[in-house]
Amino acid sequence: MTSTLPDLPADHPFGLHHLPYGVFSTSGSPDRRRVGVRVGDRVLDLAALASDARVSWSTALQQPSLNAFLAEGPATWAAARAWLQDRLTDPGHRPDVEPHLLDLHEVRLHLPVDVADYVDFYASEHHASNVGSIFRPDGDALTPNWKHLPIGYHGRSSTVVVSGTDIVRPLGQRKRPQDPAPVFGPSTRLDIEAELGFVVGGATQVGTRVPVGEAMSHVFGVALFNDWSARDIQAWEYVPLGPFLGKSFASSLAAWVTPMEALASAHVPLPTQDPTPLDYLHGTEETSYGLDITMEVRVNGTLVARPPYRTMYWSPAQMLAHLTVNGAALSDGDLFASGTTSGAEPDTRGSLLELTWNGTEPITLADRSTRTFLQDGDEVVISASAPGAGGHRIGLGEVSGRVLPAR
Repeated sequence: MTSTLPDLPADHPFGLHHLPYGVFSTSGSPDRRRVGVRVGDRVLDLAALASDARVSWSTALQQPSLNAFLAEGPATWAAARAWLQDRLTDPGHRPDVEPHLLDLHEVRLHLPVDVADYVDFYASEHHASNVGSIFRPDGDALTPNWKHLPIGYHGRSSTVVVSGTDIVRPLGQRKRPQDPAPVFGPSTRLDIEAELGFVVGGATQVGTRVPVGEAMSHVFGVALFNDWSARDIQAWEYVPLGPFLGKSFASSLAAWVTPMEALASAHVPLPTQDPTPLDYLHGTEETSYGLDITMEVRVNGTLVARPPYRTMYWSPAQMLAHLTVNGAALSDGDLFASGTTSGAEPDTRGSLLELTWNGTEPITLADRSTRTFLQDGDEVVISASAPGAGGHRIGLGEVSGRVLPAR
């Protein structure tokens, strides 16, 4: 696939084989948010281009989030991608396209979806086993239910923020096992979780469920996700009902959403699932698969981990099928996340909790300082890449955030 844009290399990680969606504004119209697509190192004002062409779905792109476009469903998503690729490869359309191209530095990126509901899963066997070994050293690493269902919890959608947003260190109660009583104050064990977020479209009714074989028709795309975690607050509060204030203060989502179509070459079989899941979770390789996405986690510029998403135990289709099996409805703009991505090797663990083994094995950064958990001023950047069409690599939009002192 050859672009008509002379400065767009065929192997650019944000080339024609990718075309991720986002929402942007400009300094000239700071209050006018609309849908754009990243093309190389520029942003195409897709809302304007589609409006000029008077395509049927152009109105959905004029909105300040992707939600209206998500509601259009998979047939429109596919049609829009094909239409866009045609506009970018046919020399006859170049005069129409070029006026709507903006340099990245000219735009401000916003949260790409107005998050309706947010659910976070716990789908990595390596992560769950590491956490279990840390907190239950004399017991089973995995809980008895872990290989029977994708474990998850409902998070706080209103505190999902776009990449680049500063993260204020949270306050809360914490109590170490040896302390006589809890204390209140800033978290001292602030952590990150390298995850993949899945953006949902195609609303359903309460009381219906989405079969595992149809689940991916509701998944528009993926975006890198950092579920910031206050481990000390979490440890004191999570029994018996699970994560609450230790998670709900902020979660960061990348500004660019990679369409699932762009990841067709990244499909991989799931690890062997033993025992075999119940029928409602038992999909085929065509409908329930893993993704060959490799993440990189950097703290203040130092690469500290390379978590491999391909090792995840539960597929996105299984997660979404389980999410709805009780009749819970889907909304356009729902977001569900994978949970921390961790591999088998120490340098593939996707959280500081694991990388430092609960603070007992500090990591060293490039400036020779050490970390067990995050300090004020630390910046975390998570990036990723995946196989794309024609042997090219896709570079997912990064997710970043800097820690500010508690207020």
